[in-house]
Amino acid sequence: MVEILESKNKLNSLDYVLAGGGSGCITRALSQPLDVLKIRFQLQVEPISTVAVSKYKSIPQAVALILREEGLKAFWKGHIPAQWLSITYGMIQFSTFELLVKKAKSMDFEKKYSYLINFMSGAVAGSTATLLSFPFDVIRTRLVAQSEQKMIYKGIIHSCQVILKNEKPITLFRGLLPTLFQITPHAGVQFMTYKLFNDMYSLLFNQNEVTLSNSVVSGSLAGLCAKTAIYPLDLVKKRMQIQGFEEGREIFGKVFKCKGMIDALGNVYRDEGAAGFFKGLSPSLLKACVSSALYFGTYELCCDIIKVLKGI
Repeated sequence: MVEILESKNKLNSLDYVLAGGGSGCITRALSQPLDVLKIRFQLQVEPISTVAVSKYKSIPQAVALILREEGLKAFWKGHIPAQWLSITYGMIQFSTFELLVKKAKSMDFEKKYSYLINFMSGAVAGSTATLLSFPFDVIRTRLVAQSEQKMIYKGIIHSCQVILKNEKPITLFRGLLPTLFQITPHAGVQFMTYKLFNDMYSLLFNQNEVTLSNSVVSGSLAGLCAKTAIYPLDLVKKRMQIQGFEEGREIFGKVFKCKGMIDALGNVYRDEGAAGFFKGLSPSLLKACVSSALYFGTYELCCDIIKVLKGI
């Protein structure tokens, strides 16, 4: 991706924005059920185990329980704010990344710095996209966290109104600090390893250009590496995002409380042990592989469609 092809050089900033937005939209629609499972596991204080007194004990059991108690539509809870999150994030991230890479190429950096350029560009692009799209993430988490039996929020607009009325505007950015701590290495590692696996795939199959199959394989492996590296901070972010939203959550088990990122880290370790930081890792890694493969694959596909439409 860093070594931009000649045809890709002819795409402008708006093209990258459209391709990034389209990629985010498609990826979110297909991977949302895995996101719901991940968040439910992350917010559960009790151990995720078949021998523990917990609401969710495993992925198959959680799927069956959510279907029985809340129906199939529950797997797309918070989908609208999640779509806004994905589209906004994708538009900003990919367009910023491509522009930074083009700028670096125009400055004639040596090829040996290409992975470092990918890491730095990905980190800046991811941080910028996160900051501007974060309120959608908070609203999405709250919608996924609530039960069908006791719904506090009726939708994206209503949830925003309730949060602003009963809490503070800063609530829409609760959990931003651990997110920024995680997004820099996450986005950096994701783009860097994507380029690395892309090169390895091209060398193995003797290809001179980025193909859809290459993007899917490289993207899924990149997502796996990046998500594993930053997962504990992702869990803490989700715990922070539901602070002040205790009503109706008793049916899910013990209510988690914290005063900030450091307090959340300490509480998780004290009450749940080191393993607590990796609750929901299995559906998260599955989602990371699927969503990253879709993310990069559909991005390249959208770019190809735009090139065809423009006659490039």
